[in-house]
Amino acid sequence: MSIVVRTLSEQVFAIVRERIVDGSIRPEAAIRQDALAAELGVSKIPLREALARLEHEGLIQGQANRGYSVLPLSAAQADEIYGLRLAIEPAAAAAGAASADDAAHRHAEAALAALEDARDSTASEIAVRHRQFHLALVRPAGRPLTTDLVERLAMLAERYVIAHMQPDGRYARADREHRDMLDSWIAGDAGAVEQAMIRHLASTRADLQAELRGG
Repeated sequence: MSIVVRTLSEQVFAIVRERIVDGSIRPEAAIRQDALAAELGVSKIPLREALARLEHEGLIQGQANRGYSVLPLSAAQADEIYGLRLAIEPAAAAAGAASADDAAHRHAEAALAALEDARDSTASEIAVRHRQFHLALVRPAGRPLTTDLVERLAMLAERYVIAHMQPDGRYARADREHRDMLDSWIAGDAGAVEQAMIRHLASTRADLQAELRGG
């Protein structure tokens, strides 16, 4: 059994990030550092470290003499994130399909099952499991830099994943798309995996553009 020990700033980071992703801290809301530090029972040092990391992740922004506020969801950011995912992730998942062994297949199956079972979980839990499934398709290729980039983009996309799932029917569609990708991936059909991932990411990108631009 492994024990993961997180620093205080990492714990604060995880708590605040979850609140931003699930909407508990609303877009454009100010981060009130004194109140938050008191609530969490920490000093300002680990809180500032956590906020700096959240700013690096693109979830909050700092302004001189005004502190931090949560960045709103934007069509421009969604377009950039999904454009980058389309440039990297389909080929990465195809490479993963070509390299995956039976253990990797079982891991990806378990990741999809966990995602499907998370429908009634918190928004942040759904987002994490969604990211874990996508990463399960990429990791077997043994390309750590590519995997890190895919994970970074998936983390940036989490608020948009949650927003995208809100309209009726989106969960069922996502389940079908994920299952299609996984079936092709397990079959080792790299070309089919790549095309299925392109369709999945491109349709999500188009939906988000329509919703965020009010189209």
